[in-house]
Formats: sequence, structure tokens, C-alpha cells
Amino acid sequence: MKYRIAVLAALTLSHSANAEEERGAPREVAVILAHPDDELVMAPAIARAAREGANVTFIYATSGDQGPGVSGMEKGAALAEVRKAEANCSAEALGVRTVLFLDHGDGTLTDRPQDFESPARKLANDLGTILREHPYDVILTWGPDGGYGHGDHRIVSAIVTQLMQASPASGAELFYPGIPAGSLPPIPQMQDWAVTDPSRLPVSYAYNAQDLASARAATQCHATQFSAEERAQMPDLFHATVWQGSVHSRRAFDRGGAESVPTGE
Repeated sequence: MKYRIAVLAALTLSHSANAEEERGAPREVAVILAHPDDELVMAPAIARAAREGANVTFIYATSGDQGPGVSGMEKGAALAEVRKAEANCSAEALGVRTVLFLDHGDGTLTDRPQDFESPARKLANDLGTILREHPYDVILTWGPDGGYGHGDHRIVSAIVTQLMQASPASGAELFYPGIPAGSLPPIPQMQDWAVTDPSRLPVSYAYNAQDLASARAATQCHATQFSAEERAQMPDLFHATVWQGSVHSRRAFDRGGAESVPTGE
């Protein structure tokens, strides 16, 4: 996730999401993402789930070996190790108990995904094994937009969705966090991020001051990706604009049950 947060004199953008549901904390949660730092867009919700006793697992498809951010580091294995440490730091700040790194190549996940030995198919095999072996109640991943269109984000979303659509409706629920239309921070760097009509984000996951503080601490961990100024401002910027007290999301699928469409005859 690469966006630069400018210094704002005031955080005044207003938005009111019409949430239909307020979720309680599930028991087993998997947050499946492409890179360390992707979790920051939903950090307060993760903190709340962990605070209320959920066993949360981060699953990163890559270790971010091609994303030096603001660090000036060379791309490659050394960078990956630093970003893993940052992810573990973020997990600790949010109360996440388990962090899994699948170590697929950063920036490679969309390479010829139809090929038998493609990175996407290998990732699907790895994730399929994990999801079969662990009974998660809730899974969070990028929506189909990938936030701002990042190919790795999009393919992770597509693979997780593909795996979940083949599973029984009685199993884990898949959620896509989203940015309600009208709530983008008023800075140029984020104006190309995808938004969702608020009516399509009916699931509201409210957080409190403690959860926001945890999100602030998690953001501080990602020093390779953001300057000190950006890390200091980002969580409160999102709190004042995108989140406004709740992380908004939608279910990828309905809750099951047969439905027939009249023929009109």
C-alpha cells in the first residue's frame, strides 16, 4: 500500500455512513493481504476484534521485498526481512496473535495467472491449504478494487474470493472493507482510491479510543513505508474522514439459502 499523507492544517471532511449492522467480535479472524502495511486501512477494527478476544491471524501473500517506500533500501531479501519485522510490530500493537508470511514475490502475483505454475496458482494452493486447515469465522481482504488498483491487492482479493465461493455458506464469512464515497481525505495522493457507495457498505464495525490508539501504534511500525510525519498523521486523518468511528465493509456473499426468480409468465 503506497500513498503519501500530506500535512493537513485541519481534518474537517464529514461523512455519515448508513450502516445497517453493527458486528460483534468473532472468534477466529483471518486478515489476508498482499503486503505488510496493507492492514492499516482497517487497523481499528482489527484492534477491536483482538481486544474483545478474537484470535486474529495476519496472512501476507508477499513480504514486500520490492517496496522500499521512503527507506532508501535496496529491493530484495534484506528489505523483506525489515518489512516482516514491521508487520510483526504492527501485529503486536493491534493484538494479533499469529502472522504468516507466504513469501511470494512482491509485484509478481498477476504474472500470467492462468498458467499452471503461475504465482497466482501457487498462492491459491497455499491459501487453500490454510483455509481448509483452520476454521475461521471471518475473513477480511481487499475488495475487488484493491484499494487503488494495485495488481497484487486485486489478485489476492480474487483468489480469496474464489476459494470462499467454493466453500459452504455455513463456513467463514468474507468481508471487503471499503471507503465510503464522499469520505476520501482531501489530499491529492488519495483521489484515485476506489470508493463504494455507502449503501453498499452495510456492515459497521465501531471502534473506541483504545482501538484508535492501537492503530496509531501499528502505523508507527511501518517506518520503511512512511515518513515520521506521515506516520504521525495518518491514523487521525483516516479517523476524521474514512472511518469516523467505524470501519465500513460489506459481505462478499449472501448468507445462503435458495432463491428463485419468477419467470414472469
